Amino acid sequence: MSLEHPAERHGDGRIGRFGKLAELASNFTSSALFSGLCVLLVAAFVTVHVAGLSMEWQHLVGDAMGAVSLLLLALLKNAERRAEHAIQRKLDAIAAALLESQRGEPGRAARALEEAIGLDDQT
Repeated sequence: MSLEHPAERHGDGRIGRFGKLAELASNFTSSALFSGLCVLLVAAFVTVHVAGLSMEWQHLVGDAMGAVSLLLLALLKNAERRAEHAIQRKLDAIAAALLESQRGEPGRAARALEEAIGLDDQT
């Protein structure tokens, strides 16, 4: 287990297994299919309570909603951290390139800026 920032776990720019899984899950949860499943889950929650079914059914549906909420929270936080890291890397590269251009010595920072611009494609 690593407590590093999710975008810094692989310094060579590649995405780890968890990063790939989080990206796939994020794409799925942004889809119309997932929205439909959530609407069905909420409808089941309301139906179970209105129909007055046993507490076991109410707990089952409530626990399912809680689990989905917790997973969505974790995915949201992961995506937020990756976006934050990508923005910070781009800002750092822009600042370094501006300093280089002011000093009249283009080079490493300009290449780092080009690399940072494509960072969103990797995260």
